[in-house]
Amino acid sequence: MRLITYNIHKGIGGRDRLYRFERILDVIAHEKPDVLCLQEVDRNVKRSAFDDQPVLLARHLGFEYSAYQFNHRVASGGYGNLVLSRWAISKRHNISLRHNGRKNRRAQVLILETDNGPLRLVNWHLGLGEKERHWQVRKLLGHQSYREYADVPTLLAGDTNDWRNTLHKGPFAEHELVQATAPPSRFRTFPAYMPVGALDKVFHCGRVKIVKTHIVRTALSKKASDHLPLVLDFKIA
Repeated sequence: MRLITYNIHKGIGGRDRLYRFERILDVIAHEKPDVLCLQEVDRNVKRSAFDDQPVLLARHLGFEYSAYQFNHRVASGGYGNLVLSRWAISKRHNISLRHNGRKNRRAQVLILETDNGPLRLVNWHLGLGEKERHWQVRKLLGHQSYREYADVPTLLAGDTNDWRNTLHKGPFAEHELVQATAPPSRFRTFPAYMPVGALDKVFHCGRVKIVKTHIVRTALSKKASDHLPLVLDFKIA
């Protein structure tokens, strides 16, 4: 089974600043994922040609199941997080992670009915402040909508903005979640054209077994967004 987490930056290139959504589609299609955790996905915004990106992604990539989480308003549209899955989504929860009036952040908690049983999946995009991020992680891990699936194998994926790589030592360790993207030096994703920060991370617990994890470093992925995509091959034991 294959998961990709990817901050697509609304389909706007990290260096040329051009909106070329076909680049995002081609980068993802080449990796043949079973489930996608995407951040900064636009819907009805001028900068992205008023495209409905969740619909375009699902249609072009052939995903039957999707869950879009609207987070930030931009004029008549906005952007947020998106999960696309080849497996049915049986449960979905949206959890607010807004902290002290800062930019609205939210997490998706989904139950996917995979061929090997249910999977608890979290897709999120954390804040820019270190204290804010630790608060957000504790809020999510202590939330009833997350805790009620405690016995289900779990993956947490997304853009953590964790520049100093401190999250794994705190709340994740306390909840026995293991970082699949360690050491950070092997998983640098930002900025895409010359990555120095391992911002996009995956954590797991339960019967999830990691097979392989890698960053997509191609000429196209370095242009398509300001982040590189992170690919995780896993199985449920």
